[in-house]
Amino acid sequence: MTAESPAEDDTRSTGIPGMRRFDHIGITVPDLAEATTFFVDVLGCEYLYTLGPLRDDEGTWMTDHLNVHPRATCPALHFFRCGDAAVFEVFEYSSPDQNLVPPRNSDVGGHHVALYVDDLDAAVEYLRARGVRVLGEPTVSTGPHEGQRWVYFLAPWGMQFELVSYPHGKAWFRPDWTP
Repeated sequence: MTAESPAEDDTRSTGIPGMRRFDHIGITVPDLAEATTFFVDVLGCEYLYTLGPLRDDEGTWMTDHLNVHPRATCPALHFFRCGDAAVFEVFEYSSPDQNLVPPRNSDVGGHHVALYVDDLDAAVEYLRARGVRVLGEPTVSTGPHEGQRWVYFLAPWGMQFELVSYPHGKAWFRPDWTP
């Protein structure tokens, strides 16, 4: 038995039973058509399918299951696959108490989604040529992330994304690296 692979009869708590991997990320956008264009035509993601509508005109299903206002509605949500594994579940809600300002990274609930690219400079040039707002220039990481370069960019609705590349690995990937 090792820390990486506990014995099957081991009853220690090691997190959520049976969890295998990250499955998808759900995001809310102000305009599903605009987001679809961005995910497919700019990021190059594959549109998978649509679900919806989601609504409950009389009860509390929306609050009980999705933690939104009970009268919130979601006419449709789309799924996209980006690269070989990343799946986005993209919602467009309408809600009486909706906040239309996306959080900054420094805000509680702030976030970003990082996309790995083989050639960071080519990816930045590609985004800029399509009018995407890239924040600054690529940054070279040091310490445990030595070997990595990254840069942030914004979706049309203000969501923060990051491009990251480490074609030769990161320092902490190497067996000879120590903190």
